[in-house]
Amino acid sequence: MAQPGIGKKTNTKVEDQSSLKGTLASVFLLGFFLIITWVGVYFLFLDRF
Repeated sequence: MAQPGIGKKTNTKVEDQSSLKGTLASVFLLGFFLIITWVGVYFLFLDRF
């Protein structure tokens, strides 16, 4: 039975240095936004309590 892919050379490009700086910045901004929102809601709760 024939096996596909044997003897076939495949060229795959692999990026060695992938930059995740934009992802890190986005996660930090989202985290700061969530923290500021929760602190604001907490102080609003304390003010109305």
